[in-house]
Amino acid sequence: MSRPLNPEQIASLVFGDACDPFSLLGLHADPTTHNWQLCVFDPHAEAIEMVDPRGGMVARLRQLDVDGETADDQHPGCGVWVARGPLTALKGLNGRYKLRLHRHGSSRDVEDPYRFGPYLGELDCHLLAEGNHWRAYEKLGAHPVTVDGVAGTAFAVWAPNARRVSVVGDFNGWDGRIHPMRLRSDCGVWEIFVPDVAAGALYKFEIKAADGTLLPLKFDPCAFYAEQRPATASVVHGLRDFAWNDSEWLKQRQKGGAQLAEPMSIYEVHLGSWRRRSDEGNRFLTYRELAAELVPYVKSLGFTHIELLPIHEHPFDGSWGYQPIGLYAPTSRFGTPDDFKAFVDACHQAGLGVIIDWVPGHFPKDTHGLVQFDGTHLYEHADPRQGEHMDWGTLIYNFGRTEVRNFLIANALYWIDQFHIDGLRVDAVASMLYLDYSRKYGEWVPNHHGGNENLEAVEFLKRLNEVVYSEGFGAITIAEESTSWPMVSRPTYLGGLGFGYKWNMGWMHDTLTYFSKDPIHRRFHHNQLTFGLLYAFSENFCLPLSHDEVVHGKGSLYGRMAGDPWQKLANLRAYFAFMWAHPGKKLLFMGGELAQPDEWNFDDSLPWGLLAETGHAGMQRLVAVLNHGYTALPALYEQDFDHNGFAWIDCQDSDNSVISWARFPRSAGARPVVVICNLTPVVRQEYRIGLPRGGRWECLLNTDDAAYGGSGVRCIGARDADGREVIHSDDIPFHGQSVSISLTLPPLATVWLSPAD
Repeated sequence: MSRPLNPEQIASLVFGDACDPFSLLGLHADPTTHNWQLCVFDPHAEAIEMVDPRGGMVARLRQLDVDGETADDQHPGCGVWVARGPLTALKGLNGRYKLRLHRHGSSRDVEDPYRFGPYLGELDCHLLAEGNHWRAYEKLGAHPVTVDGVAGTAFAVWAPNARRVSVVGDFNGWDGRIHPMRLRSDCGVWEIFVPDVAAGALYKFEIKAADGTLLPLKFDPCAFYAEQRPATASVVHGLRDFAWNDSEWLKQRQKGGAQLAEPMSIYEVHLGSWRRRSDEGNRFLTYRELAAELVPYVKSLGFTHIELLPIHEHPFDGSWGYQPIGLYAPTSRFGTPDDFKAFVDACHQAGLGVIIDWVPGHFPKDTHGLVQFDGTHLYEHADPRQGEHMDWGTLIYNFGRTEVRNFLIANALYWIDQFHIDGLRVDAVASMLYLDYSRKYGEWVPNHHGGNENLEAVEFLKRLNEVVYSEGFGAITIAEESTSWPMVSRPTYLGGLGFGYKWNMGWMHDTLTYFSKDPIHRRFHHNQLTFGLLYAFSENFCLPLSHDEVVHGKGSLYGRMAGDPWQKLANLRAYFAFMWAHPGKKLLFMGGELAQPDEWNFDDSLPWGLLAETGHAGMQRLVAVLNHGYTALPALYEQDFDHNGFAWIDCQDSDNSVISWARFPRSAGARPVVVICNLTPVVRQEYRIGLPRGGRWECLLNTDDAAYGGSGVRCIGARDADGREVIHSDDIPFHGQSVSISLTLPPLATVWLSPAD
């Protein structure tokens, strides 16, 4: 724009309607007339001058009125400033100049953001439009960069249907007229480089819809950091380098391949309520405090992984993170993104993997979030029968839109790339797979085949898993999927969804129901313990005793056990040992190891005072013994997903509520393990059980041991010179085995046996 501005163009700047601000603002030359024009919008300046990089005067700008005339006492200025002159006056500048702004009696030289070219390259725009830019976060969002020797921040946001998008923040008085952005029409992304804006600056996007409606200020969907609630601004942070110390860990992880045959015992944590500083106003621990306290605690209990409830930025504490606004921002409740990296690094140095709950199924309706982001249903479906979760009052991503899929898949890789996360537990997969999920007749739209499968979500999940497993350097995915959808944890090339693991919700519901029954009635519910083995090897299952089982009136795990307080503890000890010896990886939500009597309260610390009581301290001790025994016995993990690793010894003794099985290793020379559960308070004397091989057998674990708070009934009376409870097998065929032993079964207890030699 080297011609004088007309009133319509001036009005577009004054009222924030300039959809192509770079065509009006900045320096423009006209070779045909050999003239140039510089246009600046600044309603707060008293005078503006154009200076060369060394501060030499080039031209003074004059302020215009709304009609394009020079402002004076009769014609007030509108904030639009212009200067014109011959091209010869720009000789030697090479497009480099500064603006000298005079305000309130002082002046300063600043860079003009409208002298800089596009930040996004053509390849970036092409990949974004195509929906295959798996590292889109390297361009979208806010990135402190240096352009043409000038430090500042490059902002970019996808809003293809907007009339105008501006970045606003504490650096421009939150005035959307100051920094309107450039639209890259080939990919629908708006961008601008703003000089002198550094890390720590607060910002949002001001968006005008196509019809001119000014939308509520929007949080940056790709913001890497956020203000602490209840404030809602994004914070300039960028992708910073971090001094990681986990190279050896990552090397081992990248080998992959053998992960299914490795032990996996997961401690699930809500960072805001594991422990709090009660003497400091009940405040949260920071990421770095958690690294110093949580990490060694989990390591001492023998877990192999920590799983974190969602740590994406979220406005409402009571959502526990499951209604995220900032998928790319580790919540600022506990510190900075670098602090979170330090936490992950500490986990890896301690030999602990880190899994995060990841929420691609829905997002909240908060007006500063993704809802109607550019004035249209950009991220969500327009039809509420497809775009709204009735149960949660949230919105569903439009998985059929390439840019939305790109946004989510790039986010998955972001956590793996930038934070070295080892796995993503994908939340509420069932709600994504079914169009009629929690909907009545008439409240949903069938797919084009007439079925209830969300075919677009299916394709998204398949692509997600393909990308994570091909580009995630050995990271894993876990599906929280509660239905019988087939092949969830099978490769996509075989027709599966491609997840590495699936939560076994059926096993969890059946077994918790069983243990809630009075022992006198358990004989009639024996199948609830055995049914899971009919399908145990159809998926790569993880056995979850998660946060969902200790909230919403369900009671704690301890509270759901049958009987008086002693029996509740005994039942829970037996249940844990049953679970740790059952095929499948393990997950326990924090507080389970304390046998806390009350439901989990997200707004308070775990009841650590319980450890002063013998039974609760014994439970914690048992969990540590279970984990250390589990990781030391290949029979308990190597063939979790292979029927050759499991055999029933007796699954039919419902009259006594006794169940027994054997687990077998794949490794040559490793010991099998026999598991026996007596799930009544009756001590079973001289109970004979078949064994898969003869010789000496030792009792590795007895949950009735006094060390765990039990009654101290031994299953084997004799001890060898090393103090081990050891028994010789008898050449008496039993339970279809050629040898057997007779032993005492402690009350409400699980026993592990293994060859002593």
